[in-house]
Amino acid sequence: MKLRALLCWAAVGILFAPAVLRADIDRLKDAQEVLTEMATSKDEGIPVDLIDQAKCLAIVPGVKKAAVGIGGQYGRGYLVCRRADGKRWSAPGAVKIEGGSFGLQIGGAETDVIMIVRNDRGVDRLLSNKFTVGADAAVAAGPIGRQAGAQTDATMRAEILAWSHSRGVFAGIALQGATFREDDRENKKLYGQEMSNRDIVKGDMPVPNGAEGLIAALSKY
Repeated sequence: MKLRALLCWAAVGILFAPAVLRADIDRLKDAQEVLTEMATSKDEGIPVDLIDQAKCLAIVPGVKKAAVGIGGQYGRGYLVCRRADGKRWSAPGAVKIEGGSFGLQIGGAETDVIMIVRNDRGVDRLLSNKFTVGADAAVAAGPIGRQAGAQTDATMRAEILAWSHSRGVFAGIALQGATFREDDRENKKLYGQEMSNRDIVKGDMPVPNGAEGLIAALSKY
């Protein structure tokens, strides 16, 4: 009987394992699609020069919220950073976003969140195990299209700039009160062992299966 029970549980595990894997691949593909639209939207997207200057970039596709302007946001995504040579991009580390007040700029039930980290201090914030916008780090609403040249010095000196992307429209958001954490569970799935985001993006980890498209798109744009 014990052997039969074990075989039944093993069959259940085999049945559901592919679905879990597909969910991870889908999220990576969603992040790649957001990146592609971000880089090809020209005057209606994120200024290309800011992408060129990025130290790190984080994409959290499909952030869900309870209601417009109310807390309860939650999403999972990925971050990548430039390698030491300043040209190549690292393998992705996994992140989670929780809480915060995104305001009325985000429409609909879901939105994508994009963050560009502009200096080393911002990189340290993003690679910490947890940080809260407003308490531990300031995140400014990023400019759209040609607006980059018209932004205030305070905005352009920000460690991190952030945007929402919903229904094909980009908008700058400050993410006040949102908390970012490492997604340890996702990293273990990606790399087969427990790894911190700092070890992933600061080391020389090879890009895992399923993430090649995301890194290729980032290198292209």
